Amino acid sequence: MGPISVFDAHCDTISRCWREYEGLDRNSGMLSLERTAGFERYCQFFALWTADGYTGYPLGGDSVERAYHALLRCFKDQMARNSDKVLQCRTAEEAERANRQGKAAAFLSVEGAELLGCDPGRLEQAAGDGVVAVNLTWNHANLLSGSNCDEPERGLSPVGRAFVAKMEELHILVDVSHLSEAGFWDVAEMARRPFIASHSNTKSVWDHTRNLTDEQINAIIKNQGVIGLNFYTEFVGGGRDLDGVRAHLDHILELGGGANAALGGDWDGCDTIADLPAIDCLPRLYEHLLRHGYGETVIQDLFYNNLMRVVR
Repeated sequence: MGPISVFDAHCDTISRCWREYEGLDRNSGMLSLERTAGFERYCQFFALWTADGYTGYPLGGDSVERAYHALLRCFKDQMARNSDKVLQCRTAEEAERANRQGKAAAFLSVEGAELLGCDPGRLEQAAGDGVVAVNLTWNHANLLSGSNCDEPERGLSPVGRAFVAKMEELHILVDVSHLSEAGFWDVAEMARRPFIASHSNTKSVWDHTRNLTDEQINAIIKNQGVIGLNFYTEFVGGGRDLDGVRAHLDHILELGGGANAALGGDWDGCDTIADLPAIDCLPRLYEHLLRHGYGETVIQDLFYNNLMRVVR
């Protein structure tokens, strides 16, 4: 097996670089440009994230909303420092061009709309900054909606609906990972463009509040969105190994989601399964799927093509 192509929907590496004062090129975390240099083509969504109650961040007591600008500066600085290896991209065409040049393609996302003040008026500036996707919530409920673990019965507020409508107008992907189920169905009802669950698994395989029901998966499939498989041990469940990840993939495929399954490793944001301690271990998953009879087309769609489709 030669070098593999990878497009991953979620990592917290920029927040980690900001917090630990480390660089994207080489660091002590799960994801670096050094680790991904062996991939044939590589694209990655880099999330800007922090939350109230988290300590040890460079801004100290400053608000989460103000942290957006510090995180954005960190991301832009890493792009500039490593411009020979990575380019910020907004579209599939830009990513493909970067990959042809032998560079990684970096897509920018925001995890938790609190970083944008939950303000629809802030979205045009975010789009100008190159933000391509936004998680409406992280674990905490906010002005837009409840989350999967905080006020889960609460769906989109009027402001939340305006926020989603503005995102679609600006072609910013709505990311429903972490969102309450009520909020999910409000998004599904409103959506006129594909939406994504960047790092979520299947509830039928492992019953966790962060995982998606079959009905939710079917809605994403119908909407032509994608579901990024999350490698966090608590969301994989079962044996918490490659077979566990494969079980989630199998279930999505059984529901007809061959064009909708992607990677959403949650690198630098969680304790991933022992078989995948860092992103450069992804060839283990590729080989595992080959050994179990998956065709190259299915695997390449999972690893690269499906996510590329939704940013086209």
